[in-house]
Amino acid sequence: MKRFWILDFGFSIGRSKNNKVFCIVLCALFFGFYFPAEAQQPKKVPRIGFLETTPSSVNSARHEAFRQGLHELGYVEGKSIVIEWRYADGKVDRLSELAAELVRLKVDIIVSGGRTATHAAKEATVTIPIVMGQDPDPVGNGFIASLARPGGNITGLSTIATELSGKHLELLKETVPRLSRVAVLGTSTTPSNAQALRGAELAAGAFKVQLQYLDVLSPNDIETVFREARKERAGAVLMLPSPVLISQRTQIVDLTVKSRLPAIYARPEYVEDGGLMTYGPRITDLFRRAATYVDKILKGAKPADIPVEQPIKFEFIINVRAAKQIGLTIPPNVLARADKVIR
Repeated sequence: MKRFWILDFGFSIGRSKNNKVFCIVLCALFFGFYFPAEAQQPKKVPRIGFLETTPSSVNSARHEAFRQGLHELGYVEGKSIVIEWRYADGKVDRLSELAAELVRLKVDIIVSGGRTATHAAKEATVTIPIVMGQDPDPVGNGFIASLARPGGNITGLSTIATELSGKHLELLKETVPRLSRVAVLGTSTTPSNAQALRGAELAAGAFKVQLQYLDVLSPNDIETVFREARKERAGAVLMLPSPVLISQRTQIVDLTVKSRLPAIYARPEYVEDGGLMTYGPRITDLFRRAATYVDKILKGAKPADIPVEQPIKFEFIINVRAAKQIGLTIPPNVLARADKVIR
């Protein structure tokens, strides 16, 4: 019994080599069991704030894409990363309050769902990194110095929506070959509006189409501009990117059907709600890629040094049911180019 006690602490009577090894092993186990807190420091779980203007149900696909992007990079929500979701439910004036709340929570990064959310986040902090999930004109909106060198605490992805209005007009002309007059709906107070309108005007000359610009500053203007479009005998409608328009898309889609006007939109949400067609970046892909920005920043990269990227995937969606409602037959060559057809 005495020899066993001595060997357990490594002091054998014979002082053999084996006993010395045994002593070292026991000591290692002793310190491992009794000092675990000193050996293993708890790892901090990153906290991400996600700021969105619209209700969660409206853009659920992009939220899932963001989650998927994080998952592909090895993050598990609720375990290795925490996301604080904040939605203004369409009430733009709530964004400032929500952005301030995320700052008080000391989140590591804020991901913004669009221009108005990015603006609110920018006003709330100049130190917390901000990742734009999508923005039509981040330079024109004053968020970054340039795409290559953002220069501040904001980086992310651009939709280059201001450059797509010419393509939209082209698709309208191909869908309605005899088209000669198009009503263009936009919001002049939106910073990207002027550039998007210029793109449409440049394309109008090539397609021999006259444009009728109609300014929508608030939801109260929507019925008025549609009356103006019918009065001037517009043959189609082109929607420029606008927070006012997207927030009232159900009413807008209903009015295009009642007016029997073919329309092309900058966002797929219009078509999902019954609009005719849309062409633009695949927004879900942009939000999936936003996760890579989060990953880079968490690993030490500075937003000022991470270039803002542009879309690499685009989609053309046609709603055939909407075409039937206004008595329009989509030409086969146009239909064949669609990435998705809603029937």
